[in-house]
Amino acid sequence: MTTYDDRASLTDLTTTVEQVRRSVESVIEGKPEVVRLSLTVLLAEGHLLIEDVPGVGKTMLAKALARSIDCSVRRIQFTPDLLPSDITGVSIFDQQQRDFEFKPGAIFAQIVIGDEINRASPKTQSALLESMEERQVTIDGQTYELPNPFMVVATQNPVEMEGTYPLPEAQRDRFMARVSIGYPSAEAELQMLDVHGGVSPLDDLQPVAHAHDIVKLIDAVRTVHVAESVRRYAVELVGATRNHPDLRLGASPRATLHLLRAAKASAALSGREYALPDDVQALAVAVLAHRLLPTAQAQLNRRTAEQVVLEILQRTPVPTTAGGAAPPRPPHQPSRPVYGQQQPGTRRL
Repeated sequence: MTTYDDRASLTDLTTTVEQVRRSVESVIEGKPEVVRLSLTVLLAEGHLLIEDVPGVGKTMLAKALARSIDCSVRRIQFTPDLLPSDITGVSIFDQQQRDFEFKPGAIFAQIVIGDEINRASPKTQSALLESMEERQVTIDGQTYELPNPFMVVATQNPVEMEGTYPLPEAQRDRFMARVSIGYPSAEAELQMLDVHGGVSPLDDLQPVAHAHDIVKLIDAVRTVHVAESVRRYAVELVGATRNHPDLRLGASPRATLHLLRAAKASAALSGREYALPDDVQALAVAVLAHRLLPTAQAQLNRRTAEQVVLEILQRTPVPTTAGGAAPPRPPHQPSRPVYGQQQPGTRRL
């Protein structure tokens, strides 16, 4: 359970994250749930995949999040001719020192923005596997640690578009959550014309938090209590994806861990010291759907992975209590919107 000092940290978390949220929302109009999910992934030590059609603000969201935090930021534009060494770095022979010198690549930053990640070849995409999972890079037998905090925010276009390569299953599984921004409402789009019409709002965006603050907040999130019933609930949800007749590939144990971490971060953002089944429900689609592979028959029937996860949520019994808290709502009536559901005007894999 959390101590008094931990509770103070959670209070600081709410204040700091609120400042970051307002900073990002000053750039991304009318998408509060998308911004909250991005912050949840950051505090849960995960990586975020933003998938949508061009022009809806995928890269803008990644840049706004990065600029709101005073930390090192590197942007990688993924193209078909990008090489793995462009990401990880390369050892160059120094004529004067008569030895090889390592030149770090773009991955050596605290927040790495991978723009249009699925336009690079699978060989280049795989250069991110070790860094995203183990937070290190191995070059020529030498291992280099990555800075802390470390987060990859990648954007991708739907695979139906020209010049894209589908992300391998191992790559998708390393992203904690996938989010779709969707088209803005008419009011938000009008406001965007006023704000973005003259200059980019990113030009005036100033950091509102430091990297060491984020590290402390991540430590505070780790103290959030998760009752045995909530942990079992997460395991049952993930296990149901492995036996569902519409899926040929279910979620991995890594998905269970990511779902639990995200639920703890969501509880902390709500000012709670314990996670509820509602936290798991709200994040299940965003955390699980991109890892699942529907069967051929399900695809013919236009059954999406998101629909399967929602069906599993409805069928899986919900714990009646969680750590002494009030009973949660039924699966079909979550207290917050379910992240990861398809937004109007978006296209799905």
